Amino acid sequence: METTPDPRTGVVIATRNRAGLLRDTLARLLALPERPRVVAVDNGSADDTRDVARTTGAGLIALPDNRGAAARNVGVARLDRPYVALADEDSWYEPGSVNHAADLFDKHPKLGLIAARVLVGPECALDPTCAAMALSPLPRRPGLPGPAVLGFLACGALVRRAVFLSVGGFADRFGIGGEEALLAVDLAAAGWERAYVKDVVAHHHHPPPQPDPGPRRRVVARNDLWFAWMRRRMPGVFWRTARLVARAADPAGRAGVADAFRGLPAVLRLRRPVPPALDRQLRLVD
Repeated sequence: METTPDPRTGVVIATRNRAGLLRDTLARLLALPERPRVVAVDNGSADDTRDVARTTGAGLIALPDNRGAAARNVGVARLDRPYVALADEDSWYEPGSVNHAADLFDKHPKLGLIAARVLVGPECALDPTCAAMALSPLPRRPGLPGPAVLGFLACGALVRRAVFLSVGGFADRFGIGGEEALLAVDLAAAGWERAYVKDVVAHHHHPPPQPDPGPRRRVVARNDLWFAWMRRRMPGVFWRTARLVARAADPAGRAGVADAFRGLPAVLRLRRPVPPALDRQLRLVD
C-alpha cells in the first residue's frame, strides 16, 4: 500500500568513502513508511559515494572537502522540513520512529532535540551511551517525553531544524568525534529542551573495526578539552582540564592534548561560558 510522505520530516547523512554501507542505509531509510526526504552530504569522497546517492533517489550535496560533522549543517540547512533526523552511513531508524519523533516535537514546542535509543549491531545491543542517558541525573521538566540529557549520539538524533540552525549546528573545527556535547549545551543555554526517548529507535551497525583506533581517540581528546575551554565556567575549567589531561595516558590521547593546546588561541576567541545553573548540571554528568 502506497503511503503519503510526511511533510514534516527529513533525514541527513554525512558520509565519506563508505559507498557500500551508504547504499544499504539509504535503501532502509527510503523504505520507511513515513517516507522522509533523505539527503546525503558527501565529505569529499574518493570512492563512488556520489553515484550511490544519485542512483538510490536520495538527494545529494557534494562538498569539495571533508567538513566532518559540520557537513550535517549543510544538509539540515538544505532540507525544507521542520524536523530532521541525523544518521551515519551505518545507522538508520526503525519504521515509525521518525514520525513518532515528529509527533513529539509537535506536542512539545520547547523540545529542540530527541536522542533516540540506539541499538548496536545485528544483536541489537543497547549502546552504553543510551544506558547512561536513560539514568540521567539532570532535572526533568514535567511532561518532557524522556530524561533530560546534555549529550547524545549523532547517529541517532533528531532535531528541530530552525533551532539547530539558530545555535550554529555542529562546530566546524571539531570534525567527527565527541562533537555532540557542544551542540547539546548550546541548545540548553538557548533554552531548548533535550530528551532521551526510548520509543524512538535507531540501529547502528558498525563497519569492521579500524586497525588503529588511535586517530579517533586523538580527536575526542582534543575536542573534550576544546569544549571545556569554550563553555565551562571558571574556576572549574581548570579542574576539568587537569582531569582530561590526566586521562589522556596513551599516545593518541597525548597527541590530542597537544592538538588542543595548539588550537587554544582560536578556541578562546569562541569562549562563551554557560550560565551557572547549566554549569552545575554539567558537573552532574561529568
